[in-house]
Order: sequence, then structure tokens, then C-alpha cells
Amino acid sequence: MMIACRQTPNFTIKGIVAGADGQTIYIENVGLASIELMDSVKLNSSGHFHFKKPRLDYPDFYRLRLNNQLINLAIDSTETITIAAAAGTFATSYTVDGSMNNVAIKEITLAQLDANQEFRRLRTEFEAGSMPDSVYRQRIFNIVNEYKSVALKYIYGQPMSTAAYYALFQKIDGELLFDLYDKTDSRAYTAVATSHHYLYPHSPRAMHLNNLALQSLKVIRSEREIDIEANEIDLLDIELPDISGENIKLSDIAKGKVVILSFTAYQTEFSLELNQILQNIYSKHHSKGLELYQVSLDSDLHIWKNIASNLPWTCVHDPQMEYSLFAALYNVKQLPVLFLLDKTGAVVKCIDDINTIENDVISLL
Repeated sequence: MMIACRQTPNFTIKGIVAGADGQTIYIENVGLASIELMDSVKLNSSGHFHFKKPRLDYPDFYRLRLNNQLINLAIDSTETITIAAAAGTFATSYTVDGSMNNVAIKEITLAQLDANQEFRRLRTEFEAGSMPDSVYRQRIFNIVNEYKSVALKYIYGQPMSTAAYYALFQKIDGELLFDLYDKTDSRAYTAVATSHHYLYPHSPRAMHLNNLALQSLKVIRSEREIDIEANEIDLLDIELPDISGENIKLSDIAKGKVVILSFTAYQTEFSLELNQILQNIYSKHHSKGLELYQVSLDSDLHIWKNIASNLPWTCVHDPQMEYSLFAALYNVKQLPVLFLLDKTGAVVKCIDDINTIENDVISLL
């Protein structure tokens, strides 16, 4: 029994946060489809914290949260990770021991934060009219390349690592820094996907990344830019939790159906009118084979759950909200956005005019 206890597959995250007396530190699991609060500790004057949790079957991502500051971490096995930080600079000036992957993730995180900060400064100058468009675009290009110079060390040097996976999915202003449909960036997705698929073929993250890489290669090999309206891509799958917490896949909803895919936020002014229009279309055509998969990016879960509980279609919520990976993959830049999928699951068009959607639905049905 003593041997069995010692061999329990757990991981440990512990450390000290200076200057955080009376504050609460949280540990959260950052899954593909949700962020789960796992535990918390109220810090005393010593600042010590200690979390010991069961290890998952595959590498996964976690984060420590203090107020609105985050430290992102990856767990590969049963390691013990030690963090030392100060409350005021918790997210940026911490040290990490016990995991070289997490040392790399810190470097990648800081590079992404630098890129975001510089981008916002440049955008302010550009919007004030003090910078020509050509200069602005070149400087953005330089910012992205500076981030990539850090990320690519791990993507090509250690493609099987959690740091490489993490580096692929960082964003600037809500958009992925590595473009899934750029020829050069596609190689980065393929390198990491190949390694993770070999090591963890049944991991949800590995399977998701492998599907993205295959989709990227398909578009790149066509030697055309991705064009959603021209029906040049197949379904980019989405898997997110509904109001009961059950993960629902778009691909499961879409089988043999015409689907309206909606990205929205219920707490916005347009939401009520949009959903009334969709309700009218859905009630007329659901029995004929129409489904609706609605992705909420709401920051207020209470509002989302109250409204979603009264809607007849599939309603899911992305905990990443405005930083949604799925919204980025569908090139969503503002809300609301509607896509129409045919019975094969292919994206037929992005709907610009809500008043035309019923005729489009009827033609596909």
C-alpha cells in the first residue's frame, strides 16, 4: 500500500508569492474547450502555496491566477514545478524551476506580451494619423517576426514539446501570430502536429492539431488563398460546452444537415433582434433538416446561460471569449458573424445580409 501511494500519478505546483498577504491564488486547467477551476489557496504573509493534482493521460496546460494576472504552465508528467513571484509583477517577473518546458513557455509568453504591447502603441499612432499605412504594415510585420524568432526555436528545435504547441497558438490583438493558411507558417503547424500525433495519437489536443495541419496543407496545396465564400475549405470543427457543461461538436450537429453557424454575444445590443430573426427561420425549417450551432463569446456567463436556456438550438460558450481560438480560425473580426454550411459540412458562405439567409437556407435544403 505504501508503494502504491508513492506511485500515484500526481503533479505538484508550489512556490512563494511575495507581497500577496490575504490574496487568493487559483489553479485552473486550460482545456481545449473550457477552463476549469481546480483549487485555490488564500496566501498568508509567508506567501507559500502548494497544489498537488492528478496527472492527466496526456500533456495539458494549466495556469496560476492572482487577481487578473496569469502564469501559464504545461504539465508533461508527474513533475514538481516551483514558482517564485511577487504580487505586483506576478505574470511577468516570476521564476520557474523543475521544468525546462515551462521556462520556454515563460519566454514565449513574454515575447507575445511584448508583441501585443508594441502593436497597441503602433495602432494608436496609426489611428491618430501620424504614420503612413505602408510604414504601419511593415512595422506590424516586424513585430510578428520578432515573436516568431522566439517561437520557432521551440517549434523546429523541440516540436514534440508542450512549449512548441503553446507557441503556435499565441495571438496578437486576438489573431493568431502563426497564420494557418500561410505557406511558411503551415510548415510550423505540420512539424508540431506530426510530433504530437506520433507521441500522443489519442490526445484530444494532438488530434485537433493534426486536423488543423491537414486542413492547412489542403488549402496551401491548392495554391489559392482561403476563400470561405468560394467553398474551398471543409469544416473546421468546433467543440465547446453547452449550458449543462457537455462538450458539443459542430461536426456532430452538421452530419447530413444544413447548418447556420453563428458567432455572437448575448449581452450586446444586436443579440435580441438577431435571435428573433434566427428563431423565425429555425422554427420554419428545422423539421426539414436545418440546424443552428451558436457560439457565444460573452464575458457574463449568467446572461449567456439565462438566454441560452430559452433557445431551441445548440448554444455553446467559448471561455476564451474575445481571445477565442475558434473565432480566430474562422477569421471572425467582429460580431455578429454567420456562416452557412451545406449537408456535406462545407462552408458555403459568410452571410453579410441577415435578410437573405432564409433564401440561402431554402436553396440548400
